[in-house]
Amino acid sequence: MNDYPQVLFKNRLPGETVTLRSYEKTGGYQGLRKALKMSPNEICELVKDSGLRGRGGAGFPTGIKWSFFPSKAPGEKYLVCNGDEMEPGTYKDRQLLRADPHQLIEGMVIASYALQATAGYIFLRYAYEECAQNVERAIAEAKAAGYLGENILGSGFALSLHVHRSAGRYILGEETALLNGLEGKRPNPRAKPPFPAQRGLFGKPTNVNNVETLANVSHIINHGPVWFQELALTIEGSGTKLFGLSGHLNRTTCFELPLGIPLREVVETYGGGIRQGRAFKACLPGGASTPYLTAEHLDLPMDFNPLEEVGSRIGTAGVTVFDETTCMVAVTRNLVQFFARESCGFCTPCRDGLPMVSWLLDKIEHGLGNHDDLCLLAKQVQNITGRSFCALAEGAMGPVESLLRLFEQELKDHIQKGQCPFL
Repeated sequence: MNDYPQVLFKNRLPGETVTLRSYEKTGGYQGLRKALKMSPNEICELVKDSGLRGRGGAGFPTGIKWSFFPSKAPGEKYLVCNGDEMEPGTYKDRQLLRADPHQLIEGMVIASYALQATAGYIFLRYAYEECAQNVERAIAEAKAAGYLGENILGSGFALSLHVHRSAGRYILGEETALLNGLEGKRPNPRAKPPFPAQRGLFGKPTNVNNVETLANVSHIINHGPVWFQELALTIEGSGTKLFGLSGHLNRTTCFELPLGIPLREVVETYGGGIRQGRAFKACLPGGASTPYLTAEHLDLPMDFNPLEEVGSRIGTAGVTVFDETTCMVAVTRNLVQFFARESCGFCTPCRDGLPMVSWLLDKIEHGLGNHDDLCLLAKQVQNITGRSFCALAEGAMGPVESLLRLFEQELKDHIQKGQCPFL
């Protein structure tokens, strides 16, 4: 394996969680000390210049998102960390919080200072109890050391951080549904505008970022935007990415790798190749809501722009690999069933459209489909994409659209043979 720089995982040790003392020994909270000597605007510009893009799936440029925030507005303002990691195939934030929760704490303090937020909330998936305890311990350590609370490091800046254990489901990964969940309301997504930056948590300006995104902030402050850009292997890329590998691989774990690494290297070198010596057939490159890649894409750089150019997304970099014996109709049916069950039921394209797609795929998979069903399936993708209230249903169409585009013959084989050809 190549010896790529480890930034977020530099303190990662099997079965251990970094304490404050160990974190400080490797440069922990030096970024915060530097940040507090800068103006909030200077920090925002550094983050913008670094090219950091959101690591939660959407990939929106973090510095630009921060620039929309009314940091000079009077009154309460909030920073919210989205740790509601419930997309199948995605587990990077869990690994990060298991290994080194102080990175998140330091990143949130710096981000809150840059945005002049008065309080921060860390919203965690209900099943992440170990992570919640790690973060609460890190908060207590940081507060005792003066990195959190009133008059942080004598700067006059104050911040309180709170851990919230979610009681909800996948829909809470949508930032406005998450805010409703934090307020104790039914987690339906909110209409936008107004956006959270204008009217968010408790009606106040709120910025929402992913765990991995915020963990990068202190390193950017410490080493500069050029250093961060040069971590990537592509010209347009910036930084490293946590790749969570799963599926038909010999090695399934989470690795920190540079953005722009070829998919082939991820699969063959870090994933150890396909199990039982079988051939690579396809993969979800960034979680359950991303369109498939096939063997023709193995030499593609794993970065935002290259994947978008071939009709997919890097998403959360949860790479789920399927071997040559896999029925892609069955895989897609399984994914759509998940999204249909996790819908909040607020809008028609999601509430009614996803069960319709699931029924069509179920029919085709069991050899009961016909040519009209393929046409109807394609029509449903058109009807749902761009028409749902939030991105859940549109994301669910990623695998379906790519199934129709990349595996059309496999769909036809199910119809012509009257059964799944992989039985």
